[in-house]
Amino acid sequence: MNCEAPTNRQGRGRARRAAAAFGLVCMLFLMSCSSGTPQPATFTGAAGEVRLMTLAPGHFHAALVQKTTYDQVSPVVHVYAPKGADVHDHLQRIEAFNRRAENPTQWRQRTYVGDDFLQRMLDERPGNVVVISGNNRNKAEYIRACVDAGLHVLADKPMCIDPAGCHLIEQAFDIADRNGVLLYDIMTERSEITTILQRELVQNPEVFGTLAKGDIDDPAVVKQSVHHFFKYIAGSPIKRPGWYFDTTQQGEGMVDVTTHLVDLVMWECFPGQSIDYDSDVRMLRARRWPTLISREQFAKVTRLDDFPAYLKQKLNADGALPCYANGEMDYTIRQIHVRVSVAWEFQAPDGAGDTHYSIMRGSRANIIIRQGKDEHYRPELCVEPAAGASGDALGAAMERAVAALQQSYPGVSLERQDDRWHVRIPDAYRIGHEAHFRQVMERYLDYLARGALPEWEVPNMKAKYRTITEALNLSRG
Repeated sequence: MNCEAPTNRQGRGRARRAAAAFGLVCMLFLMSCSSGTPQPATFTGAAGEVRLMTLAPGHFHAALVQKTTYDQVSPVVHVYAPKGADVHDHLQRIEAFNRRAENPTQWRQRTYVGDDFLQRMLDERPGNVVVISGNNRNKAEYIRACVDAGLHVLADKPMCIDPAGCHLIEQAFDIADRNGVLLYDIMTERSEITTILQRELVQNPEVFGTLAKGDIDDPAVVKQSVHHFFKYIAGSPIKRPGWYFDTTQQGEGMVDVTTHLVDLVMWECFPGQSIDYDSDVRMLRARRWPTLISREQFAKVTRLDDFPAYLKQKLNADGALPCYANGEMDYTIRQIHVRVSVAWEFQAPDGAGDTHYSIMRGSRANIIIRQGKDEHYRPELCVEPAAGASGDALGAAMERAVAALQQSYPGVSLERQDDRWHVRIPDAYRIGHEAHFRQVMERYLDYLARGALPEWEVPNMKAKYRTITEALNLSRG
């Protein structure tokens, strides 16, 4: 016989219903946590908190990110890659850094190789930052998949090589913003000392005046680079994969090195300002042309006996490969006329190397970087008076400008050479291209600890990739 009072039975019923409701809420909460985008990692700058995952490494830049170590980065790096020589070569480069006599690194690589490398990485997620530098054909898709999964991404240039890829990258930046992750590309040329000082002088109105507008035949800003397929990296002859010469995988010259040059135009002319392609940029003309690669040259740089099948169908009547690695574009940015060009030769003459030329024309002076034979193939910065400007007034302004630069760059000095001024730069600041990867990585680590990129970076990356892919379209038209 149940002698329990009615009021007690009602109270227990309410309690059971409340407990059941609470359990349902907990279950729904757990389900919501286990579905959708995982929460992105947040950083404080603490030692070892950044855990790298290297995705499909195929370019030596992937290894240069690890040429040195960083307190904030764990020494354990997980590599996910398809089968083939690319991942083997990457691991060998890292091991060489570990074995070198001077300042050896202590990286510990954990490698997965298989066709499902991307999905495997997204499922396992042993790290929180993805480094991507390799075959560019699917790079935009990889980047989007990573930011969609709530992973931070440091990607080598170019992030994309055609308009379809550019559209994916624009989407990736928007997804990264919603998911609270940082997507950033590796712009090493901002760390080159002559470019840094050129930028400083362009922003000095007493020296430079105002930026000229120029015209299509005489642009206000010109940036030109000459590169070489065969050269030495970290003291060893470079080995490039066969696909590097397939522009459907590597991309044409118009969308490769030009990424750096277009970036520098915005970075130097409009520092700290956001650029919008649709309202600020107008493409005027663009052209492309090939570098012919012989079978012997191809074998020398790839260490392959012959052209692979996907390149053989592109050979000309003489058996050489026309590789469209060269391009030039003329455009305006906020009505300033700009010319950007890149050319690739197979190998530099003895004592020479990659070269860079840059001129920025102002109302008072032209700020110029030269890196030719007269400069012993080392970039040098000089300042010349603009047409009609006073050379004596410019000299006095340069004296004051260099004195101010010495506060940040001790040892920088000024030398007059006829009607121009040469900015002498101590060797200590000429650390070289490979060392610039450390500086880029350190900037990125700082942004991760702050939780944000500078406000202008994402708009300008979007504008940069629109610029190069629109130029590619026009050059093919």
